[in-house]
Amino acid sequence: MQNVILIVHLLLALSLIGVVLVQRSEGGGLGIGGGGDSNPTAGRPPLTAMAKLTWGLAIAFIATSLTLTIIAAQQSATSSVLDRMGTPTEPSAPTTPDLPVGDTLLPPPADDDSLTPPPAD
Repeated sequence: MQNVILIVHLLLALSLIGVVLVQRSEGGGLGIGGGGDSNPTAGRPPLTAMAKLTWGLAIAFIATSLTLTIIAAQQSATSSVLDRMGTPTEPSAPTTPDLPVGDTLLPPPADDDSLTPPPAD
């Protein structure tokens, strides 16, 4: 079921891209220079068949997007991603790093004056 909806979704996306690219530009991109009329449809021609097709494809695209989201949410609620991956293999025994032998990690003794700064004159 999910694969069928996904294929329909992809076909809608491609056809929506094609329909938008085929349409003729009506000018006034992004509503620039639209005037100050209170009626937003004033001066606008009625919707053409291509514009109605674009709206229909857009609504169908949004509907398939929501449907795929709902299906994915229902599937993820029943199991985890890790559950779907299968059983994990036995981990190998953890190895401890080799530590140096002796007291090389200890600070120098307090009677060693080689690290103290020279006295100020």
